[in-house]
Amino acid sequence: MSGTGNGGVIANLFRRQYVWGIVAIVILLIVNSVKDPRYLALSFNPNNGALVGNVIDILRAAAPIMMIAIGMCLVIATSGIDLSVGSVMVVAGAVSMQFLSTAPNTPGAAFTALALALGVSLLLGLFNGFMVSVVGLQPFISTLVMMMAGRGIAKVITGGQNTAATNDTFRWIANGYVFGLPVVFLIAIAIVILLGLLVRRSALGLMIEAIGMDPMAARMAGVNRRGLLLSVYTISALMAGIAGIFATASVMTVDISRTGDQLEMDAILAVVIGGTSLAGGKFNITGATIGALLIATLDKTVVFLGVSSSATPAFKAIVIVALCLLQSERVRSAFKRRRSTPVAPTKKEEVAAA
Repeated sequence: MSGTGNGGVIANLFRRQYVWGIVAIVILLIVNSVKDPRYLALSFNPNNGALVGNVIDILRAAAPIMMIAIGMCLVIATSGIDLSVGSVMVVAGAVSMQFLSTAPNTPGAAFTALALALGVSLLLGLFNGFMVSVVGLQPFISTLVMMMAGRGIAKVITGGQNTAATNDTFRWIANGYVFGLPVVFLIAIAIVILLGLLVRRSALGLMIEAIGMDPMAARMAGVNRRGLLLSVYTISALMAGIAGIFATASVMTVDISRTGDQLEMDAILAVVIGGTSLAGGKFNITGATIGALLIATLDKTVVFLGVSSSATPAFKAIVIVALCLLQSERVRSAFKRRRSTPVAPTKKEEVAAA
């Protein structure tokens, strides 16, 4: 009985889609370790009290993807989409770098830059939410407009130039360490936990799922659909603004063309890998976080294995398609039926049996 019970527990565990994301991360790390047995090794840097290694690099790279993924997760749960997160990232980075380029190298200037970047991100999110919830435009169209306009806004802010700045406090956000771990990853995890508690320990999460599954029934139940849509698009833009701060603080430069480029695709992939349906309804913030870690691990694996830049999208696509097939209940059921189908006896076996 205990064996059957354990088997049932394992089967139920693997029905959770994000578990396959964890499996994929482990497989990628094993593949990298086969190429270089020292891949997972960690060392301690006594100069800054930091742990150094490939795993630490992955955690740091995962932080901005985690931010946009959890924001995207809430938007998709409402049957929406936010294609503007990459553009919001570059606008937040442009605002912070443009301010710091002429500001003194002080903690006060760093906090002012943070406030400005997050404030602008908030306004962009309110615009997206207003267009979707009040004007009634399709989320795809509304956020596509912001996706195209965002980089233009960033160019206006910086005068069309890639802007660099110097501020030790701001740089510490992305490059500092606490207890040997990157500050940027610890901040990201703290935000994930806080947002997870907000949507799961209150009625907010249930209402978001309700408008994603059946907007009409949710409205009849008294759910404020407009207010919720305004909130989720604002949260998504705010998370993208934080991701933009992470991305620019690491190098203290905003690249108008490359900062946040195509990260909306990574965010959507992370959400899907984590088990959130693009049709809306149920969402999984834990799964989106694991999906972001998988995307970061995959990006680092591509570089480590020396895959050419031209073949990188195809390599990522193969891994993600394989993972989605493993997540599919229909595919796993087909394999189970194939294994359980009895093999017909041969002529010799029939004669021997007679």
